[in-house]
Amino acid sequence: MDVKITPSPLSGVIAPPPSKSMAHRLIITAALGSGVSTIGNVAFSQDIEATLRCMETLGARWERTETDGIRVHGIGKPADTQEPLPYFDCGESGSTLRFLIPIALAVSGGGVFTGRGRLMERPQKPYFDLFDEKGIFHQQMDGVLTVRGKLTPGEYRLPGNVSSQFFTGLLLALSLLDAPSTIVSTTALESADYIDMTIDAMENAGVSVTVDHDRRTFHVTPAAYRAFDAEVEADWSQAGFWYAANFLDNRLDIQGLNPRSSQGDMVISELYWRLARPGDTEIDLSGCPDLLPPLAVMAAVRSGTTHFVNAARLRIKESDRLATVHQLLTALGGSSQELPDGLIVQGVSRLSGGTVDGANDHRIVMAAAIAATACQSPVTILGAQAIQKSYPSFWEEYQRLGGNIHVL
Repeated sequence: MDVKITPSPLSGVIAPPPSKSMAHRLIITAALGSGVSTIGNVAFSQDIEATLRCMETLGARWERTETDGIRVHGIGKPADTQEPLPYFDCGESGSTLRFLIPIALAVSGGGVFTGRGRLMERPQKPYFDLFDEKGIFHQQMDGVLTVRGKLTPGEYRLPGNVSSQFFTGLLLALSLLDAPSTIVSTTALESADYIDMTIDAMENAGVSVTVDHDRRTFHVTPAAYRAFDAEVEADWSQAGFWYAANFLDNRLDIQGLNPRSSQGDMVISELYWRLARPGDTEIDLSGCPDLLPPLAVMAAVRSGTTHFVNAARLRIKESDRLATVHQLLTALGGSSQELPDGLIVQGVSRLSGGTVDGANDHRIVMAAAIAATACQSPVTILGAQAIQKSYPSFWEEYQRLGGNIHVL
């Protein structure tokens, strides 16, 4: 689906959708538990559907509630090794894939994983290095990953500058074993807030994790996940696009966000005000990489130059996001320079408009839509359906707030 947006101001009240990151974690902990858990405020994006599908593969069941939630019937005690190995279709969800790899080893002795888009191109080397050390079989061929073996208690060492998804997968899985384990970050930990979200979800289900004061060592105590009731809070990363809209002189009242959230992307509220001040500035994205698209849209029209650093991991998202953000800004008349691990954006007085390739990346599509409100001429977005991955109601909300969209 391609859309053409005629620039028009947005105004009104907007409540960001439920946090996809927290929903993944709550669904998995509920599915690993005994009994029935209820999770409220769930948005059925493609990524969340992938996690629900994979937990069904492990034996969990779920159904929708009368409101916007689900009831999850957990699998309880992990089964013995399954043959043939279970098959997991992870869609395009990196969280689903990386969370489920060690969980499948702990629950069923392994699994066969596949996905779509760029998912199976995303590197899994941190796991592979550990599997080689622990004697766990792994093979990746023609877009299919097979892992087979027994996840055993012990020490697991990971560099701190890899995706927090590897830490989360191990935390969730190691608690299922019959003896304590330790995860050690061998370097300073990046994206620590995402790991805090994981620990919050685990503790909500009765499983405790002890963290050393240096924030590099995590002690996992074996425990059975128990049933719980929870509500998914609003997503700060998606709120970033509405913050960007306000930065571009739209008038939105953003409601429903938790000011005490463990979501690292809550930093958007602070960065908004930093970018509002004129002059050159540097923004470290190591703890909030998903915020680059909305932040770059803000930077494109501010007075000064913005240097985004520590963002190399963005090259292995749904698109090469450093390249596609640069292309987005350039296509709309902005000024940016792509670096190996970052982006430099020089602010301009006004964006012109043009055609943006959505690159099958939900965040590129949403960033382009928000940027369109500040353009002098219409903006065409190719592949606008990519928002289904994380924010299915985005276009509906955009139009409700005054956006002028024509489907081509």
